[in-house]
Amino acid sequence: MDEAAGSGGDDMILAHLDRLRAADLPVHGGRTMAYVYDAGLAGLDELAARAHAAFAGVNGLDMTAFPSVVALENDIVGQAARLLGGGPGTAGTFTSGGTESCLLAVLTARGHAARTRGVDAPEIVLAQTAHPAFHKAAALFGLTPVTVPVDPATFRPDPADVAAAIGPRTALVVGSAPSYAHGVIDPVEQIAAAAAERGVLCHVDACIGGWYLGHRRLADGISAPPPFDLAVPGVTSLSVDLHKYGYTPKGASVLLFRDAELRRHGWFAHRSWPGYPVVNATLQGTKSAGPLAAAWAVLQKVGTAGYVELARRVHEATGALVEGIGRIDGLRVLGRPDASLVAVAADGEGLDPFVVADEMRLRGWYLQPQPAYGPSPANLHLTVTAAVADPARIAELLTELAAAVARARTLGPATPDPAIAQAAATLDPATLTPEEVAFALEVAGVAADGVLPLRMAPVLAVLQALPAPLTERLLPEVISRLYAL
Repeated sequence: MDEAAGSGGDDMILAHLDRLRAADLPVHGGRTMAYVYDAGLAGLDELAARAHAAFAGVNGLDMTAFPSVVALENDIVGQAARLLGGGPGTAGTFTSGGTESCLLAVLTARGHAARTRGVDAPEIVLAQTAHPAFHKAAALFGLTPVTVPVDPATFRPDPADVAAAIGPRTALVVGSAPSYAHGVIDPVEQIAAAAAERGVLCHVDACIGGWYLGHRRLADGISAPPPFDLAVPGVTSLSVDLHKYGYTPKGASVLLFRDAELRRHGWFAHRSWPGYPVVNATLQGTKSAGPLAAAWAVLQKVGTAGYVELARRVHEATGALVEGIGRIDGLRVLGRPDASLVAVAADGEGLDPFVVADEMRLRGWYLQPQPAYGPSPANLHLTVTAAVADPARIAELLTELAAAVARARTLGPATPDPAIAQAAATLDPATLTPEEVAFALEVAGVAADGVLPLRMAPVLAVLQALPAPLTERLLPEVISRLYAL
């Protein structure tokens, strides 16, 4: 578009945005089974948009100037605490999302360990299935990750291994409810007990599952999840995203602490400058109250009974999906999902999950590819939301998946040239030259102009074959090529 000021009318501007959106994955209808969460309820988006617009200009930086921020946040945190085992002293913070909630949990634990135990070289103990947000937090805040393996059949860590990994420098132990990759809940009771016995904080990452699991256990006649929340002795903090199974617009998560004193270890305050006194409970300073208001409005609209019904539908749909996948020759579900996340791998030789993903995407379905790592083989990740919970939609998905498997068998696996992959694997990630980066990306099938191929299976196959440090070095280069400036 013309960059000159006032170059387009409202219709022209909105039409341009519509054209841009046309290339994106759909966010409604249940065909995008990652990244988006759709309740399938009429009018919910419109209500959220109106609430967001009403508070878009309100600045959450200073709640003394905008007391509405405090009122809304107290309501939301209180609702989350009541659902997820909080007691009278439970405190919480509204954040921009799961990553910020996890970052703040780690930052708080670092401060707590330093001030109460004198730990100056802190460690964080977590299973290899824990979300990358905790490794990001460790990198940002100077903690050393101590990674515990998981069982290759259940994809859960052994509590004894977790206990053995806890040492005098451990600032935080992390459990997942569920872990994202396979949808299984870690043994939170035993992990939290091991942390408490050693005087260490324990955080439960319930970002993707907390709102769903908390409401599912309120539903009559369906199985309750294993204990995972603040009611479990030893659990000192918990994160839960509202923009996942709360079905609010993006930018809404809650970090709960067992008490306000613990929460204070993560706050930042500064008066040593000539400007206004600064107090931040989150990583952000200035922040719009739009997401806060939108989340509050959606929570009020759906209500407890509504979320229980949505959780029931998702639970039943997940069970039907797992059962249906078991009937498709060549596929198997990894582990036994406790929540609404399903990982699907090939059962036997000759079938490439990445090729299946390409076949599904070409027909309007997005199933998220997950490369092999540790005991987890290459697989497809499916997030079941309320929008896909209709029996007819599940049947449609299973039919499409079976047909995609048949086509993928005919096409065969995407296999990188062993010689080229071997040559690329000799590259040192720490000393890559621009020429070597270009070579490695060319091997992976990423064009110099950043245009990704229609079929991603060959790219994923190469990246999967390379050592993880090299892949981690190359991924930012892939994303960098997408941006012209």
